[in-house]
Amino acid sequence: MDFTAYELGPGDWLWVWPGQVLQFPGGPGECRATVLVFPTGFPSAATDALIRDAEYVPYRLVTPAPARQTALLGLLDALVEEHADLGGLALEAYIETLRDLLSVILIRLVHLADPRRQTRAGGGKPFHRFRQAVEEGFGRTHRVEDYAAELGYSPRTLTRATRAALGCGAKRYIDDRVLLEAKRLLIHTSLTPTAISVRIGFAYPTVFSAFFRQHTGMTPTEFRCLTQT
Repeated sequence: MDFTAYELGPGDWLWVWPGQVLQFPGGPGECRATVLVFPTGFPSAATDALIRDAEYVPYRLVTPAPARQTALLGLLDALVEEHADLGGLALEAYIETLRDLLSVILIRLVHLADPRRQTRAGGGKPFHRFRQAVEEGFGRTHRVEDYAAELGYSPRTLTRATRAALGCGAKRYIDDRVLLEAKRLLIHTSLTPTAISVRIGFAYPTVFSAFFRQHTGMTPTEFRCLTQT
Protein backbone atom coordinates (compact mmCIF):
# COMPACT_ATOMS: atom_id res chain seq x y z
CA MET A 1 0.00 0.00 0.00
CA ASP A 2 1.28 3.47 -0.91
CA PHE A 3 1.25 6.25 1.66
CA THR A 4 1.69 9.95 0.93
CA ALA A 5 2.33 12.57 3.58
CA TYR A 6 0.67 15.97 3.16
CA GLU A 7 1.40 19.12 5.11
CA LEU A 8 -1.88 21.02 5.24
CA GLY A 9 -2.02 24.76 5.59
CA PRO A 10 -4.91 27.19 6.09
CA GLY A 11 -7.32 26.94 3.18
CA ASP A 12 -6.03 23.61 1.87
CA TRP A 13 -8.43 20.85 0.84
CA LEU A 14 -7.20 17.26 0.74
CA TRP A 15 -9.01 14.95 -1.70
CA VAL A 16 -9.37 11.37 -0.42
CA TRP A 17 -11.80 8.65 -1.38
CA PRO A 18 -14.11 7.27 1.11
CA GLY A 19 -20.56 8.39 7.44
CA GLN A 20 -19.89 11.07 9.39
CA VAL A 21 -18.36 14.50 9.86
CA LEU A 22 -15.38 14.74 12.19
CA GLN A 23 -13.94 18.02 13.41
CA PHE A 24 -10.52 18.45 14.93
CA PRO A 25 -10.39 21.82 16.73
CA GLY A 26 -6.91 23.28 16.92
CA GLY A 27 -5.39 24.98 19.91
CA PRO A 28 -4.65 28.70 20.12
CA GLY A 29 -3.29 29.90 16.80
CA GLU A 30 -3.89 26.53 15.13
CA CYS A 31 -6.25 25.70 12.28
CA ARG A 32 -9.46 23.79 12.71
CA ALA A 33 -9.67 20.79 10.39
CA THR A 34 -12.95 19.37 9.17
CA VAL A 35 -12.79 15.86 7.74
CA LEU A 36 -15.71 14.61 5.67
CA VAL A 37 -16.11 10.84 5.43
CA PHE A 38 -19.04 9.35 3.50
CA PRO A 39 -19.88 5.76 2.58
CA THR A 40 -18.88 4.47 -0.84
CA GLY A 41 -21.70 5.21 -3.27
CA PHE A 42 -23.13 8.11 -1.26
CA PRO A 43 -22.78 10.72 -4.02
CA SER A 44 -25.45 10.48 -6.71
CA ALA A 45 -24.76 8.53 -9.89
CA ALA A 46 -24.61 11.78 -11.87
CA THR A 47 -22.07 13.29 -9.47
CA ASP A 48 -20.08 10.08 -9.45
CA ALA A 49 -19.79 10.26 -13.24
CA LEU A 50 -18.68 13.91 -13.13
CA ILE A 51 -16.00 13.38 -10.48
CA ARG A 52 -14.72 10.02 -11.74
CA ASP A 53 -11.43 11.53 -12.92
CA ALA A 54 -10.48 12.46 -9.37
CA GLU A 55 -9.84 8.81 -8.53
CA TYR A 56 -6.72 9.04 -10.64
CA VAL A 57 -5.48 12.48 -9.67
CA PRO A 58 -1.97 11.99 -8.25
CA TYR A 59 -1.91 15.39 -6.52
CA ARG A 60 -4.81 15.59 -4.10
CA LEU A 61 -4.00 18.79 -2.25
CA VAL A 62 -6.08 21.73 -3.50
CA THR A 63 -5.79 25.38 -2.46
CA PRO A 64 -8.65 27.40 -3.98
CA ALA A 65 -8.42 31.08 -4.83
CA PRO A 66 -9.91 33.33 -2.11
CA ALA A 67 -13.28 33.89 -3.78
CA ARG A 68 -13.80 30.19 -4.47
CA GLN A 69 -12.53 29.31 -1.00
CA THR A 70 -15.18 31.53 0.58
CA ALA A 71 -17.92 29.84 -1.43
CA LEU A 72 -16.62 26.36 -0.61
CA LEU A 73 -16.37 27.10 3.10
CA GLY A 74 -19.95 28.37 3.06
CA LEU A 75 -21.07 25.11 1.50
CA LEU A 76 -18.99 23.15 4.00
CA ASP A 77 -20.54 24.99 6.93
CA ALA A 78 -24.00 24.27 5.52
CA LEU A 79 -23.13 20.61 5.11
CA VAL A 80 -21.85 20.31 8.68
CA GLU A 81 -24.94 22.12 9.99
CA GLU A 82 -27.34 19.93 8.05
CA HIS A 83 -25.47 16.79 9.08
CA ALA A 84 -25.96 17.70 12.74
CA ASP A 85 -29.72 18.24 12.28
CA LEU A 86 -30.76 14.62 11.78
CA GLY A 87 -34.16 15.15 13.39
CA GLY A 88 -34.98 18.32 11.46
CA LEU A 89 -36.09 16.58 8.27
CA ALA A 90 -37.62 13.33 7.17
CA LEU A 91 -34.87 10.78 6.58
CA GLU A 92 -35.11 10.84 2.77
CA ALA A 93 -35.02 14.65 2.73
CA TYR A 94 -32.11 14.64 5.18
CA ILE A 95 -30.06 12.27 2.98
CA GLU A 96 -30.84 14.17 -0.23
CA THR A 97 -29.90 17.48 1.39
CA LEU A 98 -26.51 16.11 2.43
CA ARG A 99 -26.03 14.44 -0.94
CA ASP A 100 -26.77 17.63 -2.90
CA LEU A 101 -24.52 19.83 -0.78
CA LEU A 102 -21.74 17.28 -1.01
CA SER A 103 -22.15 17.07 -4.78
CA VAL A 104 -21.56 20.79 -5.25
CA ILE A 105 -18.41 20.66 -3.11
CA LEU A 106 -17.02 17.59 -4.88
CA ILE A 107 -17.67 18.87 -8.38
CA ARG A 108 -16.12 22.25 -7.59
CA LEU A 109 -13.01 20.67 -6.07
CA VAL A 110 -12.49 18.34 -9.03
CA HIS A 111 -12.56 21.24 -11.46
CA LEU A 112 -10.20 23.50 -9.55
CA ALA A 113 -6.84 23.85 -11.28
CA ASP A 114 -4.17 23.30 -8.65
CA PRO A 115 -0.75 24.50 -9.91
CA ARG A 116 0.92 21.64 -8.04
CA ARG A 117 -0.70 19.20 -10.44
CA GLN A 118 1.21 20.67 -13.35
CA THR A 119 4.45 18.97 -12.33
CA ARG A 120 3.46 15.76 -14.10
CA ALA A 121 3.80 15.47 -17.85
CA GLY A 122 0.33 13.99 -18.21
CA GLY A 123 1.24 10.96 -20.30
CA GLY A 124 0.66 12.69 -23.64
CA LYS A 125 -1.23 11.23 -26.56
CA PRO A 126 -0.56 7.53 -25.74
CA PHE A 127 -2.28 7.83 -22.38
CA HIS A 128 -5.26 9.75 -23.69
CA ARG A 129 -5.78 7.18 -26.46
CA PHE A 130 -5.34 4.36 -23.94
CA ARG A 131 -7.83 5.93 -21.57
CA GLN A 132 -10.45 6.22 -24.30
CA ALA A 133 -9.82 2.65 -25.41
CA VAL A 134 -10.30 1.41 -21.84
CA GLU A 135 -13.58 3.31 -21.55
CA GLU A 136 -14.82 1.62 -24.70
CA GLY A 137 -13.33 -1.80 -24.09
CA PHE A 138 -13.08 -2.68 -20.40
CA GLY A 139 -16.20 -4.83 -20.74
CA ARG A 140 -14.35 -6.87 -23.34
CA THR A 141 -10.76 -7.17 -22.12
CA HIS A 142 -8.66 -6.33 -19.09
CA ARG A 143 -5.29 -7.04 -20.72
CA VAL A 144 -2.77 -4.26 -21.34
CA GLU A 145 -1.45 -6.28 -24.27
CA ASP A 146 -4.81 -6.16 -26.03
CA TYR A 147 -5.04 -2.37 -25.78
CA ALA A 148 -1.43 -2.02 -26.89
CA ALA A 149 -2.10 -4.09 -30.01
CA GLU A 150 -5.28 -2.14 -30.74
CA LEU A 151 -3.56 1.24 -30.43
CA GLY A 152 -0.25 0.33 -32.05
CA TYR A 153 1.89 0.87 -28.94
CA SER A 154 3.93 -1.53 -26.87
CA PRO A 155 2.61 -2.51 -23.40
CA ARG A 156 5.68 -0.80 -21.95
CA THR A 157 4.78 2.49 -23.68
CA LEU A 158 1.26 2.40 -22.25
CA THR A 159 2.59 1.63 -18.79
CA ARG A 160 5.09 4.50 -18.96
CA ALA A 161 2.42 6.90 -20.25
CA THR A 162 -0.06 5.90 -17.56
CA ARG A 163 2.54 6.19 -14.84
CA ALA A 164 3.51 9.66 -16.08
CA ALA A 165 -0.13 10.80 -16.07
CA LEU A 166 -1.42 9.14 -12.93
CA GLY A 167 1.40 7.59 -10.97
CA CYS A 168 0.19 4.03 -11.50
CA GLY A 169 0.72 1.36 -14.14
CA ALA A 170 -1.57 0.55 -17.08
CA LYS A 171 -2.83 -2.68 -15.53
CA ARG A 172 -3.71 -0.90 -12.30
CA TYR A 173 -5.61 1.71 -14.29
CA ILE A 174 -7.65 -0.97 -16.06
CA ASP A 175 -8.37 -2.81 -12.82
CA ASP A 176 -9.43 0.41 -11.08
CA ARG A 177 -11.82 1.24 -13.92
CA VAL A 178 -13.32 -2.25 -13.85
CA LEU A 179 -13.68 -2.10 -10.07
CA LEU A 180 -15.36 1.31 -10.24
CA GLU A 181 -17.92 0.00 -12.73
CA ALA A 182 -18.55 -3.09 -10.61
CA LYS A 183 -19.23 -0.92 -7.55
CA ARG A 184 -21.47 1.39 -9.57
CA LEU A 185 -23.58 -1.50 -10.84
CA LEU A 186 -23.78 -3.15 -7.42
CA ILE A 187 -24.97 0.09 -5.81
CA HIS A 188 -27.21 1.55 -8.49
CA THR A 189 -28.75 -1.50 -10.21
CA SER A 190 -30.45 -4.73 -9.21
CA LEU A 191 -28.28 -6.82 -11.54
CA THR A 192 -27.00 -10.01 -9.98
CA PRO A 193 -23.24 -10.38 -9.42
CA THR A 194 -23.27 -13.00 -12.18
CA ALA A 195 -24.84 -10.55 -14.66
CA ILE A 196 -22.43 -7.82 -13.58
CA SER A 197 -19.44 -10.10 -14.07
CA VAL A 198 -20.48 -10.67 -17.69
CA ARG A 199 -21.09 -6.97 -18.30
CA ILE A 200 -17.63 -5.95 -17.10
CA GLY A 201 -15.72 -8.63 -18.96
CA PHE A 202 -15.27 -11.63 -16.69
CA ALA A 203 -15.72 -15.07 -18.24
CA TYR A 204 -16.72 -16.65 -14.94
CA PRO A 205 -18.52 -15.23 -11.88
CA THR A 206 -15.98 -16.92 -9.60
CA VAL A 207 -13.16 -14.97 -11.24
CA PHE A 208 -15.09 -11.71 -10.76
CA SER A 209 -15.76 -12.56 -7.12
CA ALA A 210 -12.07 -13.31 -6.51
CA PHE A 211 -11.06 -10.07 -8.25
CA PHE A 212 -13.54 -8.03 -6.20
CA ARG A 213 -12.48 -9.64 -2.92
CA GLN A 214 -8.81 -9.05 -3.70
CA HIS A 215 -9.41 -5.31 -4.20
CA THR A 216 -12.03 -4.64 -1.53
CA GLY A 217 -11.70 -7.40 1.06
CA MET A 218 -15.32 -8.49 0.55
CA THR A 219 -17.48 -10.31 -1.97
CA PRO A 220 -19.75 -8.41 -4.37
CA THR A 221 -22.78 -9.52 -2.36
CA GLU A 222 -21.23 -8.36 0.91
CA PHE A 223 -20.38 -4.99 -0.66
CA ARG A 224 -23.94 -4.54 -1.92
CA CYS A 225 -25.40 -5.35 1.49
CA LEU A 226 -23.02 -2.92 3.17
CA THR A 227 -23.84 0.00 0.87
CA GLN A 228 -27.60 -0.56 1.08
CA THR A 229 -27.87 -0.63 4.86
